[in-house]
Amino acid sequence: MALGLDDGTMPDVEVGPDNSYIIDNKTYVSKDEVYNGYKCADRGILLPFISEYTWSIEVRAFLYLVGLLYCFLGVAIIADIFMGAIEKITSKTRKVYLTSEKEDEPEVIEVRIWSDAVANLTLMALGSSAPEILLAIIEVIANKFEAGALGPGTIVGSAAFNLFVISAVCVLSIPKGESRRIKDIKVFAVTAVFSIVAYVWLLIILKAVTPNEVEVWEAAVTFLMFPLLVLLAWMAEKNFCGIPNKTDTSKQIELGNFQPDTENPNSSSRCGKVLKLCGLEFRSESNADKFLRDRQYFRDGRLDRDGLVAFIKEVKNYPGLTDEDAAILAASKLVESQSHSRMWYRVGAVRNMTGGRKTQPQLSTKLKVVYNAMNEHPDAPTLGEVPQVKPHQNAVIDFHAASCAVMEDIGKFKVAVCRSGRLDNRVSVRVETIDGTATEEQDYMPINEVITFEPEESEKFVEVEIINDNQWEPDEEFFLKISLLMNAEEREGVQLGRISIMEITILNDDEPGVVMFQKRGFLVKESIGNAVIPVVRKNGADGEITIKWRSIDKTAVSGKDYTGGEGVLTFKHTEIEQNIEIPIIDDMTPEKDEHFEIELFDPTGGAKIGQINRTAVTITNDDDFNNVLNNMMQMTNANIHAMQVHHETYVSQIKDALNVNGGDIENATAGDYVLHFLTFGWKIIFALVPPPSLLGGWLCFVVSLACIGLLTAIIGDLAAIFGCLVNLDDAITAITFVALGTSLPDTFASRTAAVQEKYADNAVGNVTGSNSVNVFLGLGLPWFIASVYHYAKGSKFKVEAGSLGFSVGLFSGLCIITIALLMARRMFSIFGKAELGGPPCPKICSGIFMIMLWLIYVLISAFQTTGYFNF
Repeated sequence: MALGLDDGTMPDVEVGPDNSYIIDNKTYVSKDEVYNGYKCADRGILLPFISEYTWSIEVRAFLYLVGLLYCFLGVAIIADIFMGAIEKITSKTRKVYLTSEKEDEPEVIEVRIWSDAVANLTLMALGSSAPEILLAIIEVIANKFEAGALGPGTIVGSAAFNLFVISAVCVLSIPKGESRRIKDIKVFAVTAVFSIVAYVWLLIILKAVTPNEVEVWEAAVTFLMFPLLVLLAWMAEKNFCGIPNKTDTSKQIELGNFQPDTENPNSSSRCGKVLKLCGLEFRSESNADKFLRDRQYFRDGRLDRDGLVAFIKEVKNYPGLTDEDAAILAASKLVESQSHSRMWYRVGAVRNMTGGRKTQPQLSTKLKVVYNAMNEHPDAPTLGEVPQVKPHQNAVIDFHAASCAVMEDIGKFKVAVCRSGRLDNRVSVRVETIDGTATEEQDYMPINEVITFEPEESEKFVEVEIINDNQWEPDEEFFLKISLLMNAEEREGVQLGRISIMEITILNDDEPGVVMFQKRGFLVKESIGNAVIPVVRKNGADGEITIKWRSIDKTAVSGKDYTGGEGVLTFKHTEIEQNIEIPIIDDMTPEKDEHFEIELFDPTGGAKIGQINRTAVTITNDDDFNNVLNNMMQMTNANIHAMQVHHETYVSQIKDALNVNGGDIENATAGDYVLHFLTFGWKIIFALVPPPSLLGGWLCFVVSLACIGLLTAIIGDLAAIFGCLVNLDDAITAITFVALGTSLPDTFASRTAAVQEKYADNAVGNVTGSNSVNVFLGLGLPWFIASVYHYAKGSKFKVEAGSLGFSVGLFSGLCIITIALLMARRMFSIFGKAELGGPPCPKICSGIFMIMLWLIYVLISAFQTTGYFNF
């Protein structure tokens, strides 16, 4: 034991009883003597809280592992709140005023203040990497400004997991036949280069310039690379040098409903001037882009009246949907139309892991079927609008009716699939069943088959089998769905009609039924186009029946206000609902409410007319329709508000913490309940963090960061003591347990972004930037603090290269290989010319290869640390 006084003289030391020492009449006991038999008790900063001296090593190791995993969930939850604060901060906008046709009212658009590149590399990178960065800082300070192995090892191990495993997961997760490219390739190029330079620079510091030592200037350069990275990425995003990015449309969404002049993108239009003022560029718009823009309901991801009216018209083509259903579908479409950051996907992943409130709308079975059908047209797979039927160009396939009812003991029956429009070609579609309250194999036999219409063939039948279980059950329903085939050649010349989903109700009745209107009156706007009036068949659905209808003028006159007449409705066996479509004439003149009536008469096939044999259709004026529309907008806004990532008040924050799935119990799954139970304690504690609405989100930012720091210190203790108990070196614990625990939410977030986004930027584009920031902040900052401290004390800041230097060198080499693979996937057609997805075989091979690189990194680093070989 080395002893010495401040003046350099040696004190008088005497040996006392029980291996103690007497110095200046004071008794001291050595550290080894204190902890003799109490293994690893000196490894923590805060832990252990209580004495574990009598506990077995096996029990302690198990408890520390469980505690480590539980604290990872806690970090994920407080990081969710931290991300909410960042979203509040980075969502700030500035107003730009434009001249308008109204002399006294200028047009106003809002442009985001934060650049995407700057936001991603500063606050958002800090949000996703805060645990790793704070772990390295806390470890250095707790070790009295001496280097540790856990913090740096976690940063390098997390970088390896992010680049190799997350990239592999994203490549493999893309649906068959699809691919994703990085849109902002210039920003990605900057971050990719820096992600290599960062780790090569670490290797130079540790091995070449000052081996096993970090000087002040080296730490300062490491830290200053962070603002340099942000600056260069911002310059690349703004295109201060080089050729304009032809696919850069990220800024157009900030300009609301204004659209660029595609014929002259650099014209002096008011939007062009605003974009140039903001340092932005227009792009030339392709025909495909123009088609998508024209078809989209909510073009800028914002709710507007015109878009909502168009969307509601489309929703009303699917019978049986309420205004509340339409509002939920509109909210879903709005969320899909908006541009999301990587942070949004990470928050969603964390909430899925903890049974919290979802960031995407939760649709019922029926609404999912309708929403998927609306998104299925091959020319616009994500926009939702069913195209206008073109009978001379395409064959139109749909069901004869939107719903039917059958008895449970019917056995097998046939459903008609009709073809109209073009008849001279051979077309195929897929028909499949989807569970409702009735389930396959229990209530009916599942169907998933392809039916083919030969030329001039206009009708096919699908055989449906109902299972009779001889037990009483309430009426149940399931769905038949028509969809187009995946092969592009088989989709040519065919499209789905209006009734591509059919609801089948299982009931106990064999009467022809009673036919009547669903309601005594209907309210429509003059500009609705077609008024759809449902006629229902109740108290039986056996046999084919017909019923006639006619319109009767009242204050509305046929030919002037609507197109009336008469017709015949045919209900085939088991069908229970048909629609009468009446075109409404919009004369664009202000009028009072007008109405006409529709009457049912002369039923056949044994059917009877029910109580409601007449219905009144009222054509409303704009004011009344505006009230209805305002109602819809309020309901849609309420659904959107419920899905925002941050809370405005303490009340909503605590309510979310107390309730599973954020209070949406109806859509909560069993897994949500289990995860909510496991994380309930963390949720209650962190619900006391100030909500992001206070002080622009900065108060929540600071308090959340402090909570993450405290929890990270505990995680560092848990990992260090657990590794010690199971005889794992800190370097191995860091690149395995700790790195995986901190990176798991990012894995789920990247996978979701890869599947849902049009581009790959939020999936893998931000991985390289995050890896760079981890080094510049997670090592540059604590090393700078420690090196300055040692310089002031006249000593040297020692950082043993050893395992860290080997791990950094190995990762740098594998990092270059992985980035080269991603670029090769982008360039060569064998991979589909895209970083993610593409042809099945190359996609699978690429994913397996990157996972193998991660396994190689972990195994070789572990073998080197344990002394199996040295370099």
